Amino acid sequence: MRVSVTEAKGQLTELVRRAEAGEDIVLTRHGHAAVRLVPVMAVPDRATRRVLMEAARDAAAGKALLGASAARSQDDLYGDDGLPR
Repeated sequence: MRVSVTEAKGQLTELVRRAEAGEDIVLTRHGHAAVRLVPVMAVPDRATRRVLMEAARDAAAGKALLGASAARSQDDLYGDDGLPR
């Protein structure tokens, strides 16, 4: 939705409500886009971040494949003669 700054002055509360609901609101000045109203994303607190990190770790652990350790990973790239495979 595009609204001129002049029009937006009279309906700011409604425009903010619509932007919070996810609608794209662009304020224009002299017919050119000037600013966009977007909702502020809440920053998760420490406990929430910890829960998210643990969930990500658990999900990744279930997908991890056993193989050569990182210290020996280059051994899979080169043959016994030292040349690339």
